[in-house]
Amino acid sequence: MKKRLTREEYHRGLIGKVPKKWHIEMLEEFDSEEEYLDYTEELNTVKEPEEIHKRLHEINTFQCCENELYLRGKDEHGEDFMICFDAFNFLEWIDKEQIEYIKEQTIKYIQKK
Repeated sequence: MKKRLTREEYHRGLIGKVPKKWHIEMLEEFDSEEEYLDYTEELNTVKEPEEIHKRLHEINTFQCCENELYLRGKDEHGEDFMICFDAFNFLEWIDKEQIEYIKEQTIKYIQKK
């Protein structure tokens, strides 16, 4: 378990990062120094970015300019949604072979229905 710092140790460790006055004012808003330390520890914890899964359900706009490729439409909730690709990178990955594969998989899906 981590050693809890005293107020003095904590502030000494933060010198130059944020004003000491700010920490004293913040301490006054909490019931205890421990509660305050838990709060600041939580704020300073680096959180892993969440992976976002979205579905561009209905594409209604396509645009390409200044090496950016935009697809816009509605998401799975009916809200406006836009995705932007690096056009050069997109062309590197999506070529005739990938387009043919997409067509084959779509035909299989349609035939199942």
